Amino acid sequence: MEGHFAVIGAGRQGTAAAYDLARFGQADEIFLADRDLTLARQAAERVNHLMGMPIASPAVLDAEDEAGVELWLRQHKVRAFISAVPYFFNLGLTRAAIACGCGMTDLGGNSDVVCAQLDLSPQAAASGACIVPDCGQVPGMGTSLIVYAMEQLDEPRQVFMWDCGLPANPRPPWNYRLGFSIEGLTNEFYGDCLYIRDGRTVRVANLDELERVEFPAPIGPLEAFTSSGGLTTAALTFAGKLEVLQNKTLRYPGSFAQLKVIQQLGLLSPDPIEVGGVRVAPRQILHALWEPQIRAAPDEHDLIIIRILARGSKAGKPTEAWVDLIHYADETTGFSAMEQATGWHAAILTHAIAGNRVVPGVIPVEKAMSGADFVAQATQRGFDVRLDIRPGEQAA
Repeated sequence: MEGHFAVIGAGRQGTAAAYDLARFGQADEIFLADRDLTLARQAAERVNHLMGMPIASPAVLDAEDEAGVELWLRQHKVRAFISAVPYFFNLGLTRAAIACGCGMTDLGGNSDVVCAQLDLSPQAAASGACIVPDCGQVPGMGTSLIVYAMEQLDEPRQVFMWDCGLPANPRPPWNYRLGFSIEGLTNEFYGDCLYIRDGRTVRVANLDELERVEFPAPIGPLEAFTSSGGLTTAALTFAGKLEVLQNKTLRYPGSFAQLKVIQQLGLLSPDPIEVGGVRVAPRQILHALWEPQIRAAPDEHDLIIIRILARGSKAGKPTEAWVDLIHYADETTGFSAMEQATGWHAAILTHAIAGNRVVPGVIPVEKAMSGADFVAQATQRGFDVRLDIRPGEQAA
């Protein structure tokens, strides 16, 4: 799989993705591109240090400049790249990739953007470009594990997912630490969610349907509630095949009430309002006040959880397939659990694209790779995916 690869966005997730591309691929060179050259240099130096060889190079690139990105991809003969910038850049980057016939993955998270990318599939197929949006932890790894759980059943009918990225040692008042773009975080709690209910794709209100989910010590009980962007393409792909498909975000107890207050005050809205004669978006005020309080330090330990329950039948009998993944920060590489899950999932799909194992077009994660193939790749990277097949309840 020789060639030039790139990661656009040299932040925490992008650096982890570049490391995986270097470790598991056969890249001639990996570009870490960012509009901040200092950040790009630091990221490239870290990857080269971990790899023990000079494989990563920094570059200056503005993800908002679609024409500039297209020209840069052509000049550097990039075979495939990962978009590790906020979701609102992904549509323009998709158009640039199509223009170059270049492979692309991104970290997704916004249903409307992903649907707009899917609309470009005919153009991507015609140009020979293979694009897999919505990679990362969730969506992304969660979707791949949903597919894995469904593969354990002859007839899957209902699928439930619970997921999170949390500090291993929570501190009040928020009991949460942010390890990625705050734009992605607040987007999860604004608007509504795409789920499947009664076999149809439906929109469900955000920050609703609170429940309690038990996990082994030292984690303990967590709150779970609806949030957006975790299922987008899967909620479209599996409509008619599944009766139910839903995911809920997990947080330490007390978080739901805090988030509801933020929501009810209107602080998640991106629509500007007038304050003292100045037009300002409430969400930007929230970001300015909240991010300094929850931004995780590079050395803070975290964990991710993905739990899947698939209900259906196997060999004619009601059966449940439970998939559990609990993963912690890696002290050897210094990558957080969130960085590993997010960056490495995108890299796994980028490897598949570069290896011509995904057909051209804009391909949803659930169609790009089988669940079994993904779990095999995840296991190589130290993810302990646990599967438990249990008898299900007889239908009333």
